[in-house]
This record gives sequence, structure tokens and C-alpha cells, in this order.
Amino acid sequence: MRVVMGIDPGTANLGFGGVRIEGGHMVALDGGVIETNAGQALEHRLAHIHRSLIELLDWHQPSALAIEDIYFGKNASSAMKVGQASGVVMLAAAQRGVDCFAYTPQAIKTAVCGSGDAAKRQVQKMVGTLLGLTEMPRPDHAADALAVAICHGGTAGRREAEETARKKSAAQAQSSVRVPG
Repeated sequence: MRVVMGIDPGTANLGFGGVRIEGGHMVALDGGVIETNAGQALEHRLAHIHRSLIELLDWHQPSALAIEDIYFGKNASSAMKVGQASGVVMLAAAQRGVDCFAYTPQAIKTAVCGSGDAAKRQVQKMVGTLLGLTEMPRPDHAADALAVAICHGGTAGRREAEETARKKSAAQAQSSVRVPG
């Protein structure tokens, strides 16, 4: 069993979702939104996000954190703020020793729906179906975060397992090499 925390980054609303994975079965553990006060200075909003994420990481003890990559659309200012929120997320994960993995919106949609062009409502519906929820997850940011966790926990999660196995193998090989002294 392992737990993956998914993140849909943002400074106003940061979506989070925790998924427990046992074999090929996934179960939603938690999901929601960290909201910040738009009237506060950005550094205070980022500090609130950091504190809240530390609490979530301590509570769920995930083996990995998956985050949606920044999409640089037409609004560069908005993309910069999302980038700052992403940095705070990665800092919190690093402070707790949790490896981070980033996925493009298209990769997430493909992993969840089979198409990188899936509509937001279709993603929400499939997240609910894949996690066996009785209702579609809400709000949108929480559903998106659960989709990121599903993406990593499913097909993309194999990469993490392969990388861990490679690191262990390399460490074992290195510890068995003796240097003449």
C-alpha cells in the first residue's frame, strides 16, 4: 500500500487530493482546497499554503507527491503565481522527504480519461468513477488534484517504482565495491 498526494497548484485556491493505492485498486483518502485571502500579500498567502501542506503531508504520510505542471497560457502574471505556489509545494514535500513528480495537463487527462483533450467535467466524472465515489468530486480544484494523484498512481507510478529499484540496485552495487587502501 502507498499513498500519493496530488496537487492542483494555485495561490488563491490550491487543490489537494490523497489517494491510497493497493495493487491496481485506488481509494480516495482526502480532497479539498487550501484557500487564501486575496487581500493578503502574496508572501503571506504562500506561507499559509506551506503551513497547510506541511499539515497534510504529516497527516497522510504520502510516498510521493504529484503536481500539475504550470501551463503558460496568455496570462504570464497568473502563470508566475502558479509557479510560486508550485515552488512552495515542492519545498514542503522536500522538507518532509517526499519525492515530487510533475505531469502536464494533457498527460493527466490521458491517464484519467484516455484523451488529452478531455473536458473538465469529463475528468471530474472519471475521477469519481475510478475512485468509486458516489458523487463527482467537488470543487473543481480538488477533482483536478485527485486526477493528478491518479495519473501518478496509475501508469505513471511505474516510473517511481522502477527508479526506486534502480537506486537500491546501484546502492547495493556501490556498497559491495571495495577500494584498496
